Parts: sequence; structure tokens; C-alpha cells
Amino acid sequence: MKTITPQAALGYLVLAVFVFLSLLPLWMALKIALTYPSDVYTSAASLTPETFTLGNFLRVMGLPSDIELTASRASPIDFMLALRNSVIYTALTVSGQIFFSALAAYAFARMSFPGRNLLFFAFLAATMIPSMVLFIPNFILVKQLGLLNTFTGLVAPTILMTPFAVFFLRQFFLSSPKELDEAARLEGASQFQIFWRIALPIQKGPIATLGILLAIQSWNEFFWPFLVGRDASVRVMAVALSDFMSQTGRGNPDWSGLMGAIVLSIIPVIVLLVVFGRQIVESLQTSGMK
Repeated sequence: MKTITPQAALGYLVLAVFVFLSLLPLWMALKIALTYPSDVYTSAASLTPETFTLGNFLRVMGLPSDIELTASRASPIDFMLALRNSVIYTALTVSGQIFFSALAAYAFARMSFPGRNLLFFAFLAATMIPSMVLFIPNFILVKQLGLLNTFTGLVAPTILMTPFAVFFLRQFFLSSPKELDEAARLEGASQFQIFWRIALPIQKGPIATLGILLAIQSWNEFFWPFLVGRDASVRVMAVALSDFMSQTGRGNPDWSGLMGAIVLSIIPVIVLLVVFGRQIVESLQTSGMK
């Protein structure tokens, strides 16, 4: 049996404290979501619900429940539709950014053309522009094109590429062996075939990592969907949560209903990390050993 040294025990203890502090907000959200609205304040000091109920989740999902959704008196919010809209918005944004950013990164890393480095650094300088500065011109353009309250308008500013994604993937394309490209070119493969069949599959680990980062960012995006996606047909989960909170009374917010909706919105992100987290680590380790 392996003996744990005092230093290792202290390290595990510190790690356990950090894990506890990190998971505590999530646990409190789940605890309030499982509590009756009338018991939220009386059981505030407890880490477990005094009276357990799934009614908050049922009413948020639009299913029959013995608890009424407080804000539904003003304007009913379909959280399941908002959850579907968030999935569509995130999927479109992430798939588009990965594909087009990979194309640009591969061109900057492997193709030679006049002014390549100058163009890349000019493109990279866009990261220094605050995103808030771009909201107004993007909103005016989307409005003039008649794309308000559409998924096209939601994804238009970010579906093509972002400077960070291009820079991130370019570093990995630079480190991959050029001999594979040259061998494929001798076999008659076109530039796009080399990119699609050789260069891109090699970078599964970095692409998966980038995909998770972009997915979390898109899933939590609020301001832009709030500007152009106010209609219920395209309203994403973050906007739906804000609308629900604004409809409840300031003196007596529906905390249990809000926490139920928040937990519902967190579940897809947790599933994403659980399913793909280990695959990312293993693929990066494999590519590192090669």
C-alpha cells in the first residue's frame, strides 16, 4: 500500500477545498431548484433542501406541476424552446467558426503568398478591438439586412471566424510535419484535399479543445442575442433567464423557478465536458507522443 506523505496530504486537502468552493454555487443552485418556493428563505442556511420537490423543474419544462411559475402571469416563457434555440445557436456558431477558422489557419501556416505575415498580424490585431465597439455597426448591418429575430442574424458576426481561433489552430498547423503534405501533393491531391484529409484529421485534439471553448462561450453569450433575438422563436436560454427574472417582482423573486431554469441550462455544458473531456486529453497526449 502506497504511503501518502504529509506534503501530498496537504496538497490533496488544498485541492479538496478548492473543489468544494468551486462546486458550492452549483450545489446551492440545485438545492434551491429542489426546494418549494415557500421554503427558500427558511432553509437558506441549510446545504440540503428541507422539503424535496421536482415541481420546479416540471414547471420550467412546461409539464404539469403543483407549483405555479410566478412570471407566467405576465408573459409565459417557453424554457424548452429557449434551450432548443441555444443548442441551434451554439451548434451553428461553433461548427462555422471551427471550419472557417481552420481554413484560414491552414492558409496562414502552410500556404505561401505575398504579404502573408503582414496580413496575419493585421488580422491578429483585431483581437485588440473591444467587442463592445463592434456591436453597434453589426446591429445596424443586421437590421438593414432584415435579419433581426432570425438565427442568421444571431450567428452572422461570429460564424465565419474569430482571431483567437485562427491564431490557436495556426500554431498547431505549423507544428505538424510538412512531409505528409508533400507526399499527398506528389500523389496528385489538391490543396483542399490535403487540408481536409490530412491536415485537419491530425489536429483532432486541438479542434476538440477549441470546440469546447467556443461552445461554452456561445452558450453563455447574452448581449448580442439580447439585441437581435428578442422574439420567442429565436430567444436563447440566457435571454430567457433574464426575461424571466425581470418579470418577477423585485420584492419576491421566484428563486426556485429561476434556479430550476439555470440548472436546466447548465446540464448541456456538463454533459459536453464529461463526454469530450477525456477524449481531448487522450488525443492531445497521443499527438504529443508522436
